[in-house]
Amino acid sequence: QVQLVESGGGLVQAGGSLKLSCAASGRTFSSSTMGWFRQTPGKEREFVIAISWNTGTTYYADSVKGRFTISRDNAKNTAYLQMNSLKPEDTAVYYCAARNLGRIGTTIREYDYWGQGTQVTVSS
Repeated sequence: QVQLVESGGGLVQAGGSLKLSCAASGRTFSSSTMGWFRQTPGKEREFVIAISWNTGTTYYADSVKGRFTISRDNAKNTAYLQMNSLKPEDTAVYYCAARNLGRIGTTIREYDYWGQGTQVTVSS
């Protein structure tokens, strides 16, 4: 079992930056592909970015390319989402997710564990 806890959300002005963290418990973090998703009221949870567990390969949604980066520190059992040049449309609850020994996935059902989410609000 893996438990994920996100932190780092908050209110930021457009053009600003935030860094989210996802702390994982358990011994399988290093073998887990990590992803970030986001959700706004009335909409489905959408894929944002992910990093593979073995090669460090990353994959981005088109909407965040060039602005968001994902990284991981296996020694700290933590994944990070660096968000730069934030836009009002980035406002959402951001969730981290873990997929044990799996390739990068872009759909909700491909991930095994989820955090509780952290709110990111970008003001114009």
